[in-house]
Amino acid sequence: MSFDGIVTRAITNELNETIQSGRIMKIYQPTETELVFTVRSNRKKQTLLLSAHPSYARFHLTDDQYHNPKEPPMLCMLLRKHLIGGFIERIEQVDMERIVKFHIRTRNEVGDETMKTLIIEVMGKHSNILLVDEEEGHMLDSIKHLPPSQNRHRTIMPGQPYKLPPEQGKINPVDLEPDAFIRKLDFNSGKMDKQILNVVMGFSPMVTKEIVHRAGLGGSQAVKEAYREIREIILNHTYEPQIHRSEKEQFYVIPLHAFSNDVEKFDSVSAMLDDYYSGKAERDRVKQQAGDLHRFLKNERDKNQRKIKKHETTMKKSESAEEYQKLGELLTAHMHMVKTGDESVTVVDYYDPDQSEMTIELNPNKTPSENAQSYFQTYAKLKKSKEVVQKEIKKAEDEILYFERLIQQVESAREEDIEEIREELREQGYLKKKPAAKGNRKNKPQKPKPESFESTDGTLIYVGRNNKQNEYLTNRMANKMDIWLHAKDIPGSHVVIRDQDPSEDTLFEAAQLAANFSKSSKSSSVPVDYTRIRHVKKPSGAKPGFVTYDQQQTLFVTPDSTFIKRLKKRD
Repeated sequence: MSFDGIVTRAITNELNETIQSGRIMKIYQPTETELVFTVRSNRKKQTLLLSAHPSYARFHLTDDQYHNPKEPPMLCMLLRKHLIGGFIERIEQVDMERIVKFHIRTRNEVGDETMKTLIIEVMGKHSNILLVDEEEGHMLDSIKHLPPSQNRHRTIMPGQPYKLPPEQGKINPVDLEPDAFIRKLDFNSGKMDKQILNVVMGFSPMVTKEIVHRAGLGGSQAVKEAYREIREIILNHTYEPQIHRSEKEQFYVIPLHAFSNDVEKFDSVSAMLDDYYSGKAERDRVKQQAGDLHRFLKNERDKNQRKIKKHETTMKKSESAEEYQKLGELLTAHMHMVKTGDESVTVVDYYDPDQSEMTIELNPNKTPSENAQSYFQTYAKLKKSKEVVQKEIKKAEDEILYFERLIQQVESAREEDIEEIREELREQGYLKKKPAAKGNRKNKPQKPKPESFESTDGTLIYVGRNNKQNEYLTNRMANKMDIWLHAKDIPGSHVVIRDQDPSEDTLFEAAQLAANFSKSSKSSSVPVDYTRIRHVKKPSGAKPGFVTYDQQQTLFVTPDSTFIKRLKKRD
């Protein structure tokens, strides 16, 4: 991916066309590094996302929904105070840098008109979002603070004057004509892509490699022409947003001939960025929040796998139980041949059709009767242990399946799903229960909320994202004639179509959802069973989320995450 100066210019131009003069209606801060603005422009509400995420910093219009905290953070409250009701006068990029200023006309506490600047700096782990008072020139606050002890060049703290990051000595391509550009390069030094990178502002390695690729072996004139082509696109804003679908996806706003031919084109830069980044930041947050939970589940699964190996060793030993019974019976039948002190006795094996002889080991310190009883006791012990071990193996296998389901759920979870999984583990006794908050009656258990989708013909489809949601969806929310789906024989979500007679397209799309939210989400031709809710049962004493079903039919589908995103229902 490359959110460079050219992408910044493209999305800035697009936002000026779509939300310039728009009014800011709402502001939310769903995470520490993300802000969401609802902007009304041209009689239409649009959602603007600003992100200072260390790995996924960006800004664009979005169709994604964000889970907002019950209590807004301090920065969010400050932004609401200064910007709600304000109008976006203009959006400008600083040269060709990844720094953009939103100039907002608003009113202060006494009703006087004032100007504020919301600045986003897209700079990897140093990305930031800042609110600046234009008249005073100082910062009101920012998502990340940077005291003088951490940076000698500039301080990012409330009350301090805003200062741009230090310049790198590069030239804005808007001002750099092709002839001047070519004079900046040394064609005898080689590494042309790196030379261009050090000369031109806002160019990423992706663009410089594209220029070299387009030039081929044509020398300085070919490099000049390749640069001119790229520059013309930048000057005229003739962008072509696209994602190169390959093992390592790449997005860009200029056609990249140096990359894969598997290209998906988009109508807007925002649509491209929304598609590319959708879910990435959330999965990163979930991975951090649920890291300890994921390790716990894997450890519990592995522990049960070790138990099974140990029990299997005991099972092999118990297979000789019948032999001990036989030895006891032969010894009893030949008791007259044994006397105390004997270490062994050779008897006729009357279980053998050939009546062969066999030698039985004895304990010389025991009487003949005690030796026989010892063999019978060993037989009884091994037989009982076999029954116990079989039950323990079955129990361990059930535990492994249970933890496999939970691991799959954690790996595909949303932020709001994680706490429900933790709560389930507390209820099952795997984690310690939270101490009850004294005098707090507000913390009543919330109803599980399965994720909702809408098929292309408008039919509602629900997906359980964890066991609590699965059980609520299947056992309480769905009607007995609704269609229920699940990936065949693997951990996955319960999926319900709220229709007794869905179309073939809806059935196929629901099967896509069942495959996508399963352990086989990255596989092709995934078998998905479907039946009516009335044929789905939870066995008595079964683990949460476990069901049996019959009268099923099977579809084979290949999950398509891009298509599934289009099915997501807007609440």
